[in-house]
Amino acid sequence: MKEQVKRLVRYEKLKLFFEKYERVLLPGTLLFGVAVDFVTFKSIQIQTAFLILAVHIVIVGSAIVLLYIVNRKGKIISYLCLLAPLILQFSLGALLSASFIFYWFSGSFSVSWPLLILIAFLMLSNEVFRTAYVRPLIHMSVYYFVLFSVFSVIFSYLFNSIDPLFFVASGVLSLGFFLLYLSVLAKFFEKIRLTGKRVIVCTLSIFVIMNALYFLNLIPPIPLSLREAGVYHSVMRSDGQYQILDENRSLIERILPVQTIHIQKSDRVFVFSSIFAPTELNTIVVHNWQIYDEEKHAWIQKDRLSFSITGGREEGYRGYSMKTAITPGLWRVDVETKRGQVLGRVRFRVETVAELPQLIKLIR
Repeated sequence: MKEQVKRLVRYEKLKLFFEKYERVLLPGTLLFGVAVDFVTFKSIQIQTAFLILAVHIVIVGSAIVLLYIVNRKGKIISYLCLLAPLILQFSLGALLSASFIFYWFSGSFSVSWPLLILIAFLMLSNEVFRTAYVRPLIHMSVYYFVLFSVFSVIFSYLFNSIDPLFFVASGVLSLGFFLLYLSVLAKFFEKIRLTGKRVIVCTLSIFVIMNALYFLNLIPPIPLSLREAGVYHSVMRSDGQYQILDENRSLIERILPVQTIHIQKSDRVFVFSSIFAPTELNTIVVHNWQIYDEEKHAWIQKDRLSFSITGGREEGYRGYSMKTAITPGLWRVDVETKRGQVLGRVRFRVETVAELPQLIKLIR
């Protein structure tokens, strides 16, 4: 009897502590999950990362179940139900941050910003997470969103391909998995049955929106990622290395978003890029050269120069394109897939001079 009273007291103390600091604990747990994920995924092998993501998917699904259990008999189940919101926040934070990391490193923010901002908002909006995530429509919708995001990442790596077929397949599989999960929950919990139709509508909307973003090229081409890109005076391959001639720029000039390259009228301009791809992935990379038309206030495409890449090199597969008879003005070169998904972007201004500035040799 005394032991039972002690357990009840401990439970009530924990419950009071949770209720008192809920406003801090929920977003804090979310951010902790994000931080753990960011450190983990930068230091482990991709197969291990996928295993961890699978564990988080199971944890989120289990935590959602715990939110609906009314008859909390037993010491373990009562504590798990009490901690379910924290568990949900931690694993959702891990899954969202994993999606953010993979999508961030596989595309240009200037193109993929709608998806990246959405993920960042879900990760960092403390008020939304604190008040809304106990509602079935919210946490179910976010759960499907992370399922779709993670499945699309895993499929790309498993099949070593950026073919749209695998993105669509990952969406269909995640949708089937989620609807099966929802139907099982609806059999046991009335609250799920009452909101089931709205959850399905939201889920299908997410499915359609994600596919629309992908085919509009607003979702980056996982698992490719741009390691390096820049504009130079010369790029030449010799003995397995690339010898590059660049202007001797100051530190401030190197970090500017738009660099200036000074050339003479007959000079060529080179854009060099290094792209990481998993082993056995073979694809085409395109350098899309565009100049800004001051009168039309629009970017005008001048050339689409392509080369093939093969994955497996940790530092990235190196390649370059060049343009002759280049006119002065503001230029950009989008590093793209053959389908037009943007991996990164190099912006630069071309100015003609009578005498070239001092050039330095770089090895890549």
